[in-house]
Amino acid sequence: MPSMRQIRGRIRVAKNIQQITKAMKMVAAARLRRAQDRVQSARPYSVKMREVMASLSQAGADTLTHPLLEVRETETPRVGVLVIGADRGLCGSYATNALKKAMETLRPLDPASTRVLAVGRKAYGFFRRRDYPLVGEYDLNMTGVSFTDAQEISRKARELYVSGEIDVLYIAYTRFLSALTQKPVVVQLLPIVTDEIAGTAGDAATSQEEYLFEPDAEEILGRLLPRYIDTQIYQALSEAVASEHGARMTAMSSATDNAGKMISTLTLVLNRARQANITKEIAEIVGGAEALR
Repeated sequence: MPSMRQIRGRIRVAKNIQQITKAMKMVAAARLRRAQDRVQSARPYSVKMREVMASLSQAGADTLTHPLLEVRETETPRVGVLVIGADRGLCGSYATNALKKAMETLRPLDPASTRVLAVGRKAYGFFRRRDYPLVGEYDLNMTGVSFTDAQEISRKARELYVSGEIDVLYIAYTRFLSALTQKPVVVQLLPIVTDEIAGTAGDAATSQEEYLFEPDAEEILGRLLPRYIDTQIYQALSEAVASEHGARMTAMSSATDNAGKMISTLTLVLNRARQANITKEIAEIVGGAEALR
């Protein structure tokens, strides 16, 4: 059985950990609120962009041509995966789940025919130790994702596709549902499938609204397609940041509760040990008094 000094030391350490985890929980909660507002404000723009792309695809049908719409039929397609992982630890299984989802896409492929763009220190740290070629490393701004960050990543992804280095590009990120629920997903980003966009744009894309394009739809498409990719990557970055803050807040809340339970258990053990020492001393005093009679 540990001594009373050791038990007191464990209680002191548990209290220090509880203070740290409680502070981290409060910081994550404050940042989560801002990140959640950013996600909710970005979603309408992303949805509207999907509607416009769906309308363009319906207006142009099979006549629209653009490098980002080119579908390459090859026996062994070269695949690129944009992985948006965690930037820091202490967020439960969030980092592991995000990387596991990305590996579900990469594992069946030949590493020689793949390219990986990694966002977040946990992501590119993970792929540095793997055989998959890492062609881009980007930090994830946890205090506030900017559209410039998304454009930088989008530019590299589009260069890889237009140059023919990859034939298809997927984006693996964690979709933010709530502070307690985050869902890792993998979505095809390139080539852009207009039918799929029309299907995911919702009922608004098939409503009674009609768009008049000036100049023609193909020229507008050439300007909007890169913007569309930027928007999707920005949305994924915002969702990933909010998901990480939510996972960290939940993990730190559980850690704080567990530290409190540990302190209660150790305090009970300390009280029992103290009571046992008092009882032992009383017994020794009574035994000494009886011996002197």
